[in-house]
Amino acid sequence: MKNNFRHTKVLSHSLLVIVGFISFSLPIQAQLVSPVKTGFDLTKSVIYIDSGEEVLVKKSASFLQQDIERVTGKKIPIVSKFEKNNSHYIIIGTARQSPLIKALAKTGKVNLKNLEEKWEAFRVQTITGLPQQPAAKALVITGSDRRGLSYGVFELSRQMGVSPWYWWADVPVQKKPAIYINTSVIINDAPKVKYRGIFINDEAPCLSNWSKEKFGGFNHHFYEQVFELILRLKGNYLWPAMWGNAFYDDDSLNRKSADEFGIVIGTSHHEPLMRAHDEWRRYGKGKWNYD
Repeated sequence: MKNNFRHTKVLSHSLLVIVGFISFSLPIQAQLVSPVKTGFDLTKSVIYIDSGEEVLVKKSASFLQQDIERVTGKKIPIVSKFEKNNSHYIIIGTARQSPLIKALAKTGKVNLKNLEEKWEAFRVQTITGLPQQPAAKALVITGSDRRGLSYGVFELSRQMGVSPWYWWADVPVQKKPAIYINTSVIINDAPKVKYRGIFINDEAPCLSNWSKEKFGGFNHHFYEQVFELILRLKGNYLWPAMWGNAFYDDDSLNRKSADEFGIVIGTSHHEPLMRAHDEWRRYGKGKWNYD
């Protein structure tokens, strides 16, 4: 047990109040990961992403690589070019950005109709035949945008046996020697509610003391763990900690990390114009009045 809240007693009155019972979307019923040996084994594949994709797409590829290793103990490569010795691929890309996804759509291999003009939609399907390698097989995860792509990746991770709560609550990863894909399954999904997220409420003293002990405070190291959880739960939004804290002022990298993870940062309660009331204590004079 490496990091969780139980050992510091903070679940009783901190994040549990806010996220302990939240699921941002219903579980998808279509079982992409097969319990029997069918289709192809992901551990014998490589993860392909176009080099020009956004940071979150590249992060999603790395998370998938780590999740496959968590489940099977095998670390598969991430590549941005095709090689003859590779015959099985996990292709990750956005419909807007990826030249390969656009090429597959143009040839009819991938149907992007369900992604067009959609907010955070994704599609997962298996295909045979790539422009560069006609005999290759690929599991294709496509997003209408970067967050949609990430949700598709984390849906695969969830079905493989990696809970969104593997880190925060130490939920055990379901180990298996191989991960087989049911090639007949196609998943299309998109959120019904535009903004879905976490409000870190009543964080002092439990969570604030814990974050100082583990990370040095509410800095980008702490928030990146929260951002990952939000994405794994198919969320996109955060109201950050505010008791004696200021998201943008506490750590200059908080803003950068939020953007890289695709997380929308809001303000809560009485805080106007993306400020935090503690900034007035630090820099303001007189009454708390932004006029």
